Amino acid sequence: MKRDLAGYPVAWGEMDAFEHVNYIVYFRYFETVRIAYLEKLNVPEFPGRDPLGPILSETACRFRAALSYSDTVSIGARVASVGEDRFVMHYAVFSHRMGRLAAGGRGPSSASTTAITDRFRCRKDSRTGSRKWSVLSRRHE
Repeated sequence: MKRDLAGYPVAWGEMDAFEHVNYIVYFRYFETVRIAYLEKLNVPEFPGRDPLGPILSETACRFRAALSYSDTVSIGARVASVGEDRFVMHYAVFSHRMGRLAAGGRGPSSASTTAITDRFRCRKDSRTGSRKWSVLSRRHE
């Protein structure tokens, strides 16, 4: 399964002194589409009572073109792999103005690893095979 957020406007305040979207904003785009992806699956119930939840453990971004104010972007995400206690997502940010990829691409160049963590015990949990997290495995196939 893939999740796309189309027509996401670039805000003036997202630019840096060089009038390009600041690098941290790309990671916010990734976060936005990652959460939308998980919400679409209705898994997990966070920040509900279930102690298991996703905690970002690492992320990376391959910048390909500079975005700027008044552009509109589409942000995409997909689950690339599911492990015992984590899953990996790949991302892409597409510029409507330039008609090209602004960040992302093939492979782990723009990706994140998210560990399944028990927030009450503050440690990773290998229960991704549980009813709630198995949906990621099924969607990945």
